[in-house]
Amino acid sequence: MPKTKKPNRRPDNPAHSVASLFKQLGREEKIKVRLEPAWQQVGKITRPDGTATYFRGTNFDLNGLGATEIARDKGYAAYFLKLAGFRVIPGKTFYSPKFARQLNSRNDPTAAYEYAKNKIGWPVVVKPNSLSQGRLVCVADDKPTFAQAAQKICRLDRVFLVQPLLLDHDYRVVILDGEVISAYERLPLFVIGDGIATIDELLNKKQKKYEASGRDTTIDKRDFRIDLRLKRHYLNRASVLAKGQIFNLLDNRNLSTGGEAIDATDEIHSSYKNLAVKIVRGMGLRYCGVDLMVQSDIKKPLDPRTNNYYVIEINSAPGIDNYAKSGAKQKKIVKEIYRKILKKLNNQ
Repeated sequence: MPKTKKPNRRPDNPAHSVASLFKQLGREEKIKVRLEPAWQQVGKITRPDGTATYFRGTNFDLNGLGATEIARDKGYAAYFLKLAGFRVIPGKTFYSPKFARQLNSRNDPTAAYEYAKNKIGWPVVVKPNSLSQGRLVCVADDKPTFAQAAQKICRLDRVFLVQPLLLDHDYRVVILDGEVISAYERLPLFVIGDGIATIDELLNKKQKKYEASGRDTTIDKRDFRIDLRLKRHYLNRASVLAKGQIFNLLDNRNLSTGGEAIDATDEIHSSYKNLAVKIVRGMGLRYCGVDLMVQSDIKKPLDPRTNNYYVIEINSAPGIDNYAKSGAKQKKIVKEIYRKILKKLNNQ
């Protein structure tokens, strides 16, 4: 009888990591956690009263379905955040050609280009409405790059956003039931020149460094956005950076695309803590990652006169696996985050 191929359930799969950690914490806390055995990415928690709650990866039975769906839609989330009085990055949503025809709408990629060129001005950010982890978030500074970005996005998402490019500090603040449980600044994928290696060689070294440290991020070395950014700065993959020169290969700052994190959990100012808590509560969520663009430093007070922040987006199932791999302290923080989540799921 031929052997059946086992499904991929590598330990470095983020969903598998969360499930395995829940299983371990369940033993420590005497909470009954049962994983689906084939993939080990989803599970069931049986409470003391016999009722059950479920999880899949970082999706837990903490947030309501409606609030979760709103959070997953960047356009809807921005509308309700603005309605509640929070500052959101200005911009507008547009539709793929097919979806625009179905809606009999003129808000198609052509209208999006006119909006980018005449209402915002180059460069602009073009981002999918429903995708996560920074997928296909592009910076465009002319018609060809805009068309390329919109075309790639419209293959996977029928709605996309066009926004101005902001270059302030980017923070992820994670909230659980009104408490800030982690905060960190996000940096984009970057390389540091040595005066010898090409950019491609530096990128390969970065990947090997992640693998050696146990971080499971796989950098997409063929990402077209890397080439777009290099071209904007009159470079290519064979270029050699001067020793000590730092160059950002991507504009988005997601850890899942190779970005890095600087922890700010102990230093975040109370005014930003309160802001993040209000945002999450206002969106009807209990567990949420709030992405903030801050003009100064999140360790300093929020200026009430200028409100020097923007909400980039919110995430009702924030992935913090890469954050955990950034250091021993962060690994401990993440473990305690999931311990709190497990206890709350067990005691609802």
